[in-house]
Amino acid sequence: MKLHPPESIAVIFCAQRTRDDDEAYKAAADVMSNLAAQQTGYLGQDSSRSENGLGITVSYWQNDAAAKAWRDHPVHTAIREQGRGKWYESYTLHVARIERSYDWNKSGNDQNSVP
Repeated sequence: MKLHPPESIAVIFCAQRTRDDDEAYKAAADVMSNLAAQQTGYLGQDSSRSENGLGITVSYWQNDAAAKAWRDHPVHTAIREQGRGKWYESYTLHVARIERSYDWNKSGNDQNSVP
């Protein structure tokens, strides 16, 4: 995880997976992560998944235009449609503007912030 500048965008994707075709899902998720990282304005992502199939991925973008360009990317669109038909029971997506960003590190007891 890293700090993100004010006015950057967080796209928060919370999904409940089906149990269908885990290998194909993992392959598609890898394609999406790698492709997102190549897009203009991409700042990174954090992701977690529980054993019951609930997953949260937060991708960070320099601005709203970059986030929308990723949303509209043709490969992203195709994999999203595949996910709706095959891998997701449900999902929510939230787009938020970052106002402040903080971190803390136990080993150094340091706290950093981006105003």
